[in-house]
Amino acid sequence: MQPKTIKLIRSVHRDLKVLQLSFEYDQNLISKAKELNCRWSQTLKCWYIEEKPAVYKTLINGFKELAWVDARLLFDGKKPNELPIKETKKKKTIFPNITKIVLPAAYINKLKRKRYSENTIKTYCSLFKHYMAYISPMAIEEATTADINRYIDYIVNQRKLASSSQNQIINAIKFYYEGVLGREKQYFEIDRPRKSKELPHVLSENQIQKILKATTNLKHKTILGLLYSGGLRNGELIGLRLEDILWDQNLIMIRGGKGKKDRTTLLANTMKIVLKKYLADYKPQYWVVESLNRKQYSQGSVRKIFKKACDTAKIIGHCRVHDLRHSFATHLIEKGINLRYVQELLGHGSSKTTEIYTHVAKTKYNEIKNPLDEIFGK
Repeated sequence: MQPKTIKLIRSVHRDLKVLQLSFEYDQNLISKAKELNCRWSQTLKCWYIEEKPAVYKTLINGFKELAWVDARLLFDGKKPNELPIKETKKKKTIFPNITKIVLPAAYINKLKRKRYSENTIKTYCSLFKHYMAYISPMAIEEATTADINRYIDYIVNQRKLASSSQNQIINAIKFYYEGVLGREKQYFEIDRPRKSKELPHVLSENQIQKILKATTNLKHKTILGLLYSGGLRNGELIGLRLEDILWDQNLIMIRGGKGKKDRTTLLANTMKIVLKKYLADYKPQYWVVESLNRKQYSQGSVRKIFKKACDTAKIIGHCRVHDLRHSFATHLIEKGINLRYVQELLGHGSSKTTEIYTHVAKTKYNEIKNPLDEIFGK
């Protein structure tokens, strides 16, 4: 059996220098990652650990019996044992005083006025501080397109950051020059990474049924049922208020979804029965789903509920809560629902975003006869 590989990639997450652990889904590797104090990042879509002196050695030794840890990207293509120990210890960070960097007040105020989410504000501020530290002592107002692209080259070629992190950094930088200073959008022509064309992971109707049947807790079944029944995002589910359930119309009102857009989506008759029983038993006061202290539920708790349900239902492969939304959209298209209606239910601003589900819907393959079957006359 070919040994599994874990690739280490440098990145920045929540103002910390971290190592991303890139590997194919494997429950044993996930268990070991947790044991080694690695954490899952929904933003980076991977496991990560804070980069500290010789942490790669801890990872190599920890995964020794399970996988080969590829740390070559951290050392310019060399293996860790080819580097002098003293050289790695003396290596200094390029951001020695990152905590002393003071962000322009106008940058933070503009983010808040634009009503960016708290997570986005925190991410933008962290990434922009690293950029400021890199070009220091140059004033950020004096930076040219060449200076910014030099920093992008640095994060790509030396820091080996993922393309998703590169895009976030570009957005954080452009927000200052275009959003705060008001310069024209064409002022900075910054090279962006090519977008990866990944198809959404879709669960079959049979798998959805298994997940919901495996969930015996009424509250948990309500959470998962609402996510799939309405194609909701995790954040939209926990933001649902009791008044957002439009019982007579079999609809759910989503207020302030992604992009601060309101929309309505579906509420299945089957889900209404479950939801009414849940409301009678748990008696939430404001939010549809509340914590024990009657406060808003957390997205982390929803992720744990979904993971447990998938494990109980023996669903193979790495699944995310968002897969329920992907599955909702794909199943509608497979049933012949017009793409425009699916777009409105999902709250997509462009039909091109919704069109990705046509690539995973089974309907376009239903009429195709496999040539091998024709050869054998079946």
